[in-house]
Amino acid sequence: MKKENNPEIKNGSLIISVMLAVSNVPAAVVWYQKALGANLLWSLGSVAGLEVAGATFFLGEPANNGWESPAQLGITTTRIEVFCDDPDTFIERAVQAGANGSRDPVRNHEAPWGTHRQGGFIDPFGHIWLVGDRSPLNRFP
Repeated sequence: MKKENNPEIKNGSLIISVMLAVSNVPAAVVWYQKALGANLLWSLGSVAGLEVAGATFFLGEPANNGWESPAQLGITTTRIEVFCDDPDTFIERAVQAGANGSRDPVRNHEAPWGTHRQGGFIDPFGHIWLVGDRSPLNRFP
């Protein structure tokens, strides 16, 4: 299958990231640092940039601007997918920091790209995280 070229995007100049809606960014920064080993890149109080092993994401406090936190809505609309060498340890660290790990226990899954180990947790802010050892974001037959 041929890759599509987009003339508006130069090679390597596109980054897609996620901003998680939370009601209290400073408290969420502390939790993500403890639970995921996140590093704070910067903070403006109600918006912060973090990274975990080079993967960056944002935290933001909605302010009547067209989005809301899962805690406020009572449901999440985004599932965060993480791929790392050791999903068991990644999830256990989050659970020890207060995440709910009962929703999706770590287990082996059969998929078109092969067997992979995956499980998940719900963070204290209502976001669903799935953590696996093999990303499906590669081409496979």
